[in-house]
Amino acid sequence: MDVKFIFNMLNLKLAEKPGLTYKVLCLGAHSDDIEIGCGGTILKLVEKYPSIEFYWIVFSSSLEREKEAICSGNKFLANVAQKQIIVRDFRDGFLPFIAIEVKEVFEQLKQKLNPDLIFTHYRHDAHQDHRLICDLTWNTFRNHLILEYEIPKYDGDLANPNFFVPLERSVCQQKIKYLIDSFRSQKDKQWFTEETFLSILRIRGIESNAPDKYAEAFYVRKMVF
Repeated sequence: MDVKFIFNMLNLKLAEKPGLTYKVLCLGAHSDDIEIGCGGTILKLVEKYPSIEFYWIVFSSSLEREKEAICSGNKFLANVAQKQIIVRDFRDGFLPFIAIEVKEVFEQLKQKLNPDLIFTHYRHDAHQDHRLICDLTWNTFRNHLILEYEIPKYDGDLANPNFFVPLERSVCQQKIKYLIDSFRSQKDKQWFTEETFLSILRIRGIESNAPDKYAEAFYVRKMVF
């Protein structure tokens, strides 16, 4: 049976308790993955929960891409007081072949973090780096709410998500502006356009009957009410 969860529309939201701080872990194989996959949701969480904490880690980058990732992360988390943005320099496209080193990073994360919410890649993503990060996420964090985000690409691996976060158009525009402005190294790629990012948000908005027509979508394997 297919079940769809819609964040906010069905009131599936983090409990609002005075003095309670939520910790969010964002994991991305490459420098722009987190922003593409869940940037709008992050902006919405930051707006809704002023005391929220973020731990943001990117696994693969060059020197140029590292600068872009840090710039972008600071834009998305501009209003977050407690945040850590870490960019590693593992080789792009080779993460499965250096899985031991990547696994060590996850082991370190497990020792220092107990997040309330984790964003990671989709389990059946066609990119090998993405799949490894997802596998290690589930291998490391076994008692956490994990939302798997999607990345549109040439491989055509988008599937049928079951968790949706409705977004206002203004949030979508902000997300896309941060992406385009931050990742100048990607501007010559035919898919890295405002049209691409807005299109997927609109499609997921249709599927979730989002009030303002746009949404980000995720894949949830386990959820406990």
